[in-house]
Amino acid sequence: MIPADLVNSLRDTYGTRVTTGDIRAFCAMRGHRYQTVTKRLESYKVKRGVWELTVKEARKQLEKTVATTTVEKQNLVPSSDNTFVKFGNFNDIKKIISSRRFYPVFITGLSGNGKTMGVEQACSQINRELIRVNITIETDEDDLIGGFRLINGNTVWHNGPVVEALERGAVLLLDEIDLASNKILCLQSILEGKGVFLKKVGRYVKPAAGFNVIATANTKGKGSEDGRFIGTNVLNEAFLERFPITLEQEYPSSKIEQKILENQCSDAVFCKRLTDWADIIRKTFFEGGVDEIISTRRLVHIVQAYNIFGDKLKAIKVCVNRFDDETKQSFLDLYDKVDETVDIHTEEVV
Repeated sequence: MIPADLVNSLRDTYGTRVTTGDIRAFCAMRGHRYQTVTKRLESYKVKRGVWELTVKEARKQLEKTVATTTVEKQNLVPSSDNTFVKFGNFNDIKKIISSRRFYPVFITGLSGNGKTMGVEQACSQINRELIRVNITIETDEDDLIGGFRLINGNTVWHNGPVVEALERGAVLLLDEIDLASNKILCLQSILEGKGVFLKKVGRYVKPAAGFNVIATANTKGKGSEDGRFIGTNVLNEAFLERFPITLEQEYPSSKIEQKILENQCSDAVFCKRLTDWADIIRKTFFEGGVDEIISTRRLVHIVQAYNIFGDKLKAIKVCVNRFDDETKQSFLDLYDKVDETVDIHTEEVV
């Protein structure tokens, strides 16, 4: 078995520069296989038959290895969505990204109102690369910055999405950032525009021109007092202070929302009825009359279900089944009042 302190043993015996003869002699004395030992010393090899057992040389070799194990260079510009309709903060987001200045943005708003899609389509329209990271309570420095991975039997450094974005000058989208733990604080220096020092490989990564950070969240990083967004956390105040601006994203107006639905469905009357229905529910929600809300995303799900089933009532029912029975029934009763062509009491034909 090869000892963990192989390099130290060789260095103590032969010095920092060893040759094939030195290693063969070492193997003969210790009972090791030459091929196994030289494989362990791969990162120290400077030329054929010569190994430099210094930290400096090992780091040079490691950086060469890193260069071959980073993410394959591919086009990370998001695809254009021809159903997308701009609204809300879209123009401001697009201006910030177009400026290519480092100016972190925090976008907050209720679920399903287009926060993430707006950033993606802004990048698509101006041909900017976007790297999206979905944040969870488990997200840590290794997930974001990178770490060592076992590749083809070798332990090599692999860049995380943050380092990839830094080096490419891409937009880094931290999605659902209010789900993060304090481990997200590893991004402090990055949010200051200073890049990051990779401690494990001794390499400093500077942000390339155009790099920026955009975060989306359902809350403002203060947790969810009403319990609607379980799992969201109170974020560190110093972390939040590193975002110069916060954009509040509202649901689109009924007119804009109808246009969004009509891009997905040819039945304009049905789209109008759905937006009227959602508008009433939202007003009731904000007045405290109901505990749930119909998002723009759910309306899109309904028209997509209608495109599949060809049945308005079924499309609505399968998409509101996620709510508790009382809420579901109240939503169905309300739709019955805004659309006289649908009878919610009609039995479904199987």
